[in-house]
Amino acid sequence: MSATTLNPSPAGFAARRPSFLRRLLRNRSFVIGALLVGLILLAAVLANVIAPYDPLKGNFRARMQAPSWQHWMGTDHFGRDILSRVLYGARISLQIGLVVALVTGVAGVLIGAVSGYFRRLDGPIMRLMDAFMAFPSIILAIAISSVLGASVVNVIIALSIAATPHTARIVRASVLVVREMEYVEAARALGAGHLRILLRHILANSLAPLVVRMTYVFAVAILNEAVLSFIGVGPPPPTPTFGAIIANGRDFIVAAPWITVAPGLAILTSVLGLNLLGDGLRDVLDPRMAVNAR
Repeated sequence: MSATTLNPSPAGFAARRPSFLRRLLRNRSFVIGALLVGLILLAAVLANVIAPYDPLKGNFRARMQAPSWQHWMGTDHFGRDILSRVLYGARISLQIGLVVALVTGVAGVLIGAVSGYFRRLDGPIMRLMDAFMAFPSIILAIAISSVLGASVVNVIIALSIAATPHTARIVRASVLVVREMEYVEAARALGAGHLRILLRHILANSLAPLVVRMTYVFAVAILNEAVLSFIGVGPPPPTPTFGAIIANGRDFIVAAPWITVAPGLAILTSVLGLNLLGDGLRDVLDPRMAVNAR
């Protein structure tokens, strides 16, 4: 049996890397999404360099000032510079979203792979996931955050628990299809163990939907973190996050709309960029798209 049989073309990312990169760069959604996400990430990483003021330090003489050359996005009711708070808020909100995406990806792969590969464990594991999915993810996240308390770590835990069941089902669905392929049967016939089959042959061919799912989880985590912070169960004040900045300005939305508009636009840009990035990855990683591109 040749190596080609055991390592078919769907898993050959390394062998197809040049054409894969070319297809990514030709995809308009991916390029625009990558640029938007890259700009937001760069601003978050360089927040301490770009921010003109201390995001936590107030100036009562500059309270509720409209956008000007001195304060490009205006100030809030404590005289804090909104631009500085949005930049530092992007650092925390994006950090929460990224960690939630990574934790959800790892947990979803472990649960979905075990459930899809081992038939006896499929029923009990999926019924447990169905129990979590019976609740809307944001309601589940709010309940968990309320019980654990307001902190960055607890927000990550709550959002990860809420997003993992959906991710596990996506991975399981891919594993159920791939495990019946001929090259998996060939690997079993050659005496490959369960771990080798799962890692080398099944998961390697099941990760394309997961990659797209992670961009969606990243975007939804940013939105849900804003919701948690807005209702008071997110990172505690005075920690600047997108949701916390919006919550601080809700009482002044008529007199000082810039307080809520600035973080709202930051959320819009982040989520739009991640959605475009995910759409581009979906188009390129879809085998039917790849065949049509040829």
